[in-house]
Amino acid sequence: MKLTFVMLFIAITSLMAQNKQDAIIGTWETDAKDAKMEIFRDGETYYGKLIWGNKIVGADGKTSLKDTKNPDAKLRTRNVIGIINLTALKFDDGEYKDGKIYDPPSGKTYDCKAWIEDGKLQLRGYIGFSLIGRTATWHKL
Repeated sequence: MKLTFVMLFIAITSLMAQNKQDAIIGTWETDAKDAKMEIFRDGETYYGKLIWGNKIVGADGKTSLKDTKNPDAKLRTRNVIGIINLTALKFDDGEYKDGKIYDPPSGKTYDCKAWIEDGKLQLRGYIGFSLIGRTATWHKL
């Protein structure tokens, strides 16, 4: 009986941890309502794919649906919608860490981390140290 209880407790605890870890999975929209991203899991790693954007504005102020600022010239004619721009996030101690986020309007890739706070996704892109960066808030659809 004790063994059954212990096994049940372990299973429930594991399931609860998994649910918390997978809270990031789903479709998210920026609070500005100008972009949507679908976040999914592959193994122990999380990725995000841009699925909608009403304005993808480049550094020059022009609107484009193409990846014109990509440092790889071969990718500059691809559509921004549909690209996987959030990669390699791993869940650790209540936070998603060690990821990368690609910003199509600038063509730059940043380190990133994410966490869920008050039901909203906080996605922080930064260079080197997370103190130097910008956080975008997303809400789940």
